[in-house]
Amino acid sequence: MGIAKDLKVDGAVLIAAAEWSAEIDAKRARLTEWMRERDLHGVLLRRNENIAWLTGGAVELRVLTPAESGVGSVLVTADGRCFYLTTENEAPRLADEEFGALGFEPVIFPWFADATVERALEIAGPHVACDQPTPGMASAQLYPLRASLSETEVRRFRWLGAATAAATVEVLRELKPGVSEFEMEARVAAALLRRGIQPSVSLMAVDERIVRYKHAVARGARLERFAMLNLCGRRWGLTVSITRFAHVGAVPDALKKGFDAAAKVNAALQHHTRAGATAAELYRAATQAYAEAGFAGEERRHHQGGATGYWEREWVATPEGTERVADRQAFAWNPSAAGGKAEDTVLLRDGKIETLTATPELPELKATCDGVEYASAGVLML
Repeated sequence: MGIAKDLKVDGAVLIAAAEWSAEIDAKRARLTEWMRERDLHGVLLRRNENIAWLTGGAVELRVLTPAESGVGSVLVTADGRCFYLTTENEAPRLADEEFGALGFEPVIFPWFADATVERALEIAGPHVACDQPTPGMASAQLYPLRASLSETEVRRFRWLGAATAAATVEVLRELKPGVSEFEMEARVAAALLRRGIQPSVSLMAVDERIVRYKHAVARGARLERFAMLNLCGRRWGLTVSITRFAHVGAVPDALKKGFDAAAKVNAALQHHTRAGATAAELYRAATQAYAEAGFAGEERRHHQGGATGYWEREWVATPEGTERVADRQAFAWNPSAAGGKAEDTVLLRDGKIETLTATPELPELKATCDGVEYASAGVLML
């Protein structure tokens, strides 16, 4: 089935139709195999991340940005047929701009008479799973299918990481004393949206609010000395996370210690992010690194991050976590201490870590773990 178009960004081909089609066809085959293993007649996808994954990022059904589902659903049957189910008012745009090149068959009903479940059962048969709780349907947890990224997904992720990092640096360099957290938030959103990236997390803070709160949402304070841009950006269903800092004048010693500790914990987490490692093992690695850096117990004050991909965090490292790292999986670790923090989106590939949101034009901090050096972003002096 595949897709009958290239993926283009600003007029340039990022992924040719043949490669994009191969990705989409492979995912459909994995999903039908998943159904056969469970004796299902079909699976109904309503969550945005699963629809984006299946369609290789070609379909975006969000209208209400923070909603988990959009203005349509996708049904895949056990024999590999694909349908999209939506309402009459949404159908023209979805046909033209979302599903037109995919060859999915439309199933349309009035906006005031949602027949998604009934039509899905009529088409597929009585045994259908759904990725949202739905009476009469089994549960479909598809994260394991999304975990390991294809070559074309990696290519999209690299573009998204680089573009999000560029937007962050652009805003960071223009900060001046007196700018408000709201203005910082507006500038970041504008820089992302100009690049076709949807902001999904926006935590902008200044001065003592950064030290005091782990999730410092903008509240309008004005920059005196210390500024933080902490954000997530989304495109093609994929999401990246990044945090960067700026300081007016020299960074105080206490704050330097926090950044040094965060860099050491970040190095430990990246070093232990290896295929087969569990979420609990990674939590223990962070715990030990905090203690060695002079911040014992800091891991209890905030989550340390974890796997990412089609969700800002697919899972986070916890003391008893059983989730396992997969090769070719993306991660966003976010260790922090005393106002210092390290956060980037990275890719584990064949035992090596690649930073997708690297900003080499900004100051860097280096830390080692078992003799291997890892870089974290430092603080830009304004």
